[in-house]
Amino acid sequence: MTTTHTAKPVWTNWVGNQSFAPSQIIEINAEEEIAPLIAQAARQGIGVRTPGTGHSFTPIVETAGLLLDLSKLRGILNIDPARRQVTAWPKTTVGDFGDPLWEEGLALANQGDIDTQAIAGAIATATHGSGIRLPNFSATLVGGRFVDGLGNVVEVSAEQNSDVLPALQTSLGLLGLLTRLTIQVAPAYELHARHLLLPYDALMERFDEFVHDYRSFSFFWLPSDASAALYCLDKGRADDCVVKLFQKASPATPRTGLPENERIDRSYRIYPMHYDPNFHEMEYFLPIQDAREIIAEMRKLMRRWLPLSVYPLEIRTVASDEAWLSPNYQRDNLVVSVSGEPGVDYWPYLRACDALFAEFKGRPHWGKLHFMTPDRLARLFPRYEEFVAMRRRFDPQGTFLNAHTRALFG
Repeated sequence: MTTTHTAKPVWTNWVGNQSFAPSQIIEINAEEEIAPLIAQAARQGIGVRTPGTGHSFTPIVETAGLLLDLSKLRGILNIDPARRQVTAWPKTTVGDFGDPLWEEGLALANQGDIDTQAIAGAIATATHGSGIRLPNFSATLVGGRFVDGLGNVVEVSAEQNSDVLPALQTSLGLLGLLTRLTIQVAPAYELHARHLLLPYDALMERFDEFVHDYRSFSFFWLPSDASAALYCLDKGRADDCVVKLFQKASPATPRTGLPENERIDRSYRIYPMHYDPNFHEMEYFLPIQDAREIIAEMRKLMRRWLPLSVYPLEIRTVASDEAWLSPNYQRDNLVVSVSGEPGVDYWPYLRACDALFAEFKGRPHWGKLHFMTPDRLARLFPRYEEFVAMRRRFDPQGTFLNAHTRALFG
C-alpha cells in the first residue's frame, strides 16, 4: 500500500538552488505499485518525476505533478560473481555497494569523490570518477527494468530490447522510471592514494605522465589564496594545484611507514572526499587532445573573473563509451568543473566559461548547470535525434518531461 502525502510539499536539492512544489509526493513501498500510478497519471495528463538523492544542480527533477519517492527501493538484489554483475534497486547509493561487493571479491570499477548519489540517478546523468581508461557510471549499465510513460513494464538486457540500452544508459529519466538495474563491476582492488601540492607549472610539466601512467588522476587549481578552504581542501595558495593520484596497490606494496600524503585501503574507502554544499557547479566534457590549451585558457579566464571565480577549478578525465547522450560518446574527455557562490550573480562568469567550452565542442554534465539548446545538442551528440525518437517511443505523451527537459528533448 502506498503512503500519500496530501499537503502540498516543497522539494529542495542538496545545495538549495532547486526547489519546487509538486501537486503530490507518493512514497513507494513496493516495485509493483509504480506502473499503475504512472498509467493513471498518463490518463490524467499529469507529469511524473522521481528524485535520486538531489545531487543535480539543474531542474531535472522538477514537476508540478506527481513526485514518486522510491526511498524504500534501496539495496542490492543479487550479486553474480562469475559474470561480475550486480542487480540493485534504483535508490541504492554508490556507497551502498562497497562492503557487499567486497565480500564477493568485487568492487565498482570507478567512483567519483561523492558516494551518496542514488545509482539510478548517477547512471541517468553520466556521473563519473576520473581516469582516462575508465568510463562513467552510464557505461556500466548492462540491463534493467523500467516503467514507460504509459505504465508498461519494459525489460532491457542483452537478450531483450538490447537496442534500447544505449539510450537508457544516459536517459535523464526520460524513457521511463527505472525500477531495478544491473551493472558491470570489477574484481576487488585496493588503491594506493597519493596527494600532492604542486605549483601550476610543475603540474603541467608532468601532466601527460599523470594522465597516462596513473589509474586515476585529478586536480584542483586554486585561483586565489582563499580557494582551498571553499572545497574543504587542507592547504594551497593561489596558482597551486591540489593533486590526487590513485594507483592499484599490489599485495607486495608496504602498508606501514607511508608518508602523510599517502594511503592504501579498499577502493571504495579511498574515493570519497568531503564537500560542504556551499557551491553551485557547472561541468563540461572536452576532447582530451585539447587538454593543455583548455586548462591554460581557463586559468586566464578565471583570473580575469576574480572574485566571482574564487572556487577551485577541478580537472578530471573520463574514457569514451557508446551511450547516446553520454558526454563521453565515442570520445575520451577532459572534464572541467567550475562553481559559483550561492547568493551571488555568477551567471556572467559561467556564461564566459560556457563560451570557451563551446569553442572546443564541450558537452555538458546532465546534473550540472549548463546552457544547452536543442540545436546545440544536435551538433554535439551524433545520436541526439535517435534519442529523441526513442524517448517519444516510450513516452509518447511526455509524462516524464518537465519544462527543463521539454525545451531540450520535446
